[in-house]
Amino acid sequence: MSDEPIVQFQGVTKSFGDLVVLDSFDLDVAPNEHISVIGPSGSGKSTLLRVLMTIERIDSGTIKVDGDYLWHMEREGRLVPANEAHLRKVRGKVGMVFQQFNLFPHMSALRNVTEAPIHVLGMAKEEATERAVELLNMVGLSDKMESFPAQLSGGQQQRVAIARALAMRPKVMMFDEVTSALDPELVGEVLGVMRTLATEHALTMIIVTHQMGFAREISDRICFIEGGRIVEQGPPDRIFSAPESERTRAFLKAVLEV
Repeated sequence: MSDEPIVQFQGVTKSFGDLVVLDSFDLDVAPNEHISVIGPSGSGKSTLLRVLMTIERIDSGTIKVDGDYLWHMEREGRLVPANEAHLRKVRGKVGMVFQQFNLFPHMSALRNVTEAPIHVLGMAKEEATERAVELLNMVGLSDKMESFPAQLSGGQQQRVAIARALAMRPKVMMFDEVTSALDPELVGEVLGVMRTLATEHALTMIIVTHQMGFAREISDRICFIEGGRIVEQGPPDRIFSAPESERTRAFLKAVLEV
């Protein structure tokens, strides 16, 4: 892994009214590193993904993606708020898969995957289609390309959503509780696709999940977050077998018993 982080949070704060959701949050992510973010509900896990995707604006601090500031630009040696063109450029380096699939209901699986590359990246329709076919094959949906979302199971829709995010060629992929809206028997097929991405592709992955077994298997590092800060982080074997923080131990005991 390179010494230069591909994602860097420095002193990032985000509040909703009086509620501080990210509290001087610091995190460096190395290129091609797979990080799982765990913690109780309301701890700031999803918010850290949403500010990285520019869905939520930060209050203070800085975020860098692949060497570029996200919410700021450098002008005459100082940082100023980013304009929309700068935000679009840097945001293009990250992709996100949400809990809800957010597919276009009136478009086939294939068109859901080609739409953004054509209209956002300016990709030729033939190239976008070729790429979409390749990605839908990769996620095991070669026989569902012309199916509409209503004709697909939840797991199949989530796999289309993963293919759609990958079609934009992001350097960093984020997954926000992507199995939480699925029936239990469909969880495995989505985790299988993510496992393939982690093991067979050069891709930085930040995964917010309650699937502890999967997090332990797939991650280079586990970050336990509470109160908008990282309480403890480290290799999966140490975090799950011998956590140093009492709060981490209590959290893992509760979720693993469930």
